Amino acid sequence: MRGKAFFITCLFIIFFIQASGQSTELAKITIDAGNYERDGTLINARFEGIDLDIANYQLVLYNVDKPAKKRIESQLDMHSGPILWWKLDEKLSAGKTATFSLRKEKKTIDDTPVKVQVLNDHGNLVAKIGMKHVLQYNFMEAPLPEGVPGIYNRAGYIHPLWSPKGEVLTRIQPPDHYHHVGIWNPWTHTEYKGKMIDFWNLMEGQGTVRPNTIVSTISGDLFGGFRVIHDHIDLNGKTPNGFEVALKEEWDVRVWNVNENSWLIDFISTMNCATDSALTIMEYRYQGFGFRATQKWDDQTASILTSEGKNKADGNSTRARWCDVNGVSAFGTSGILFITHPSNYNYPEPIRIWPVGANQGKENVFFNFNPAMDRDWMLKPGNDYQLKYRMYVYDGKIDQAQAESLWADFTHPPKVTIEIIE
Repeated sequence: MRGKAFFITCLFIIFFIQASGQSTELAKITIDAGNYERDGTLINARFEGIDLDIANYQLVLYNVDKPAKKRIESQLDMHSGPILWWKLDEKLSAGKTATFSLRKEKKTIDDTPVKVQVLNDHGNLVAKIGMKHVLQYNFMEAPLPEGVPGIYNRAGYIHPLWSPKGEVLTRIQPPDHYHHVGIWNPWTHTEYKGKMIDFWNLMEGQGTVRPNTIVSTISGDLFGGFRVIHDHIDLNGKTPNGFEVALKEEWDVRVWNVNENSWLIDFISTMNCATDSALTIMEYRYQGFGFRATQKWDDQTASILTSEGKNKADGNSTRARWCDVNGVSAFGTSGILFITHPSNYNYPEPIRIWPVGANQGKENVFFNFNPAMDRDWMLKPGNDYQLKYRMYVYDGKIDQAQAESLWADFTHPPKVTIEIIE
């Protein structure tokens, strides 16, 4: 009997040790809301020097402030990390803190499709949340309208951009500006090797932007996205291998699953000179991160409001931390809040919008963050130059308080403190 009891005790100890090994605490994470109330805010924590062993384990985050240690949906970003991302699932008042436990647990089998997917559709990339389309990145050229010269051929842009209810908010190749393509990021007035190059106005025949490579795509429950390389091409700078690439640009686009009725899209452009020659983005009234709206929007059917209280009548050439563009849709109204980041050159950038009455009041909603509207910007070889923007896409309307809250989350995120468990 004693032998049997001893054997059973040993089995119990072995079982306990194995069970304990199934969940190991790696770190405690404390976030401080700072000066702003937080609600559904994206949080990230960078981990260095920790054996995450994600091949055999999964990382699980728990809110330890809750009695039941509520499990929080999170996603690991290895591209810039290791960085763990998650979303606050409730409000956190200004000045308050919340505590989380990061644990390593045995992987479980889950055949459920991830919530944010980036799919290849005939060479283009389509981002979806569940069954809903969010955006399409066009790696391939779209057919031009009949009779339009081939010089207007262009790829490397976002269109369509859908609202959560399915309204298309972008437009490409409108008859007043065939070179406008949804959401895109070319420069209009540049100097390279002593000559001027216009990468925006394609009909000038000086320059264009072409996609080079789809570097990577990622899908997951919290976010999905893609990284692509664009070539800014000097069409008159011929080399033995063809036209000369003057500037390299990487787009890092990320779609976040944060809310059933809206979504966040982050856009990061990283530029560097493609040769030993500098490229100077010259002062000019429009260039850079641009948005051409649906043909449904005009002076009567759309509105613009900036962080400084400016609108379509008086907002052009003013500075703005954010700009809300809203207009009619099949669901009442839909819109996009554009937010710029303090790390950007010449922050907060001046904005270009078409004033009331432009283009005879028809099809005239255009928005553009332009860091070189009032000054030159020299890009030197060997350096990276980065611009960061966030888009909040929604149906209905938002007020100024909500826009300010979204701006604070992007530009002044909560402070994160990590305590590694030895």
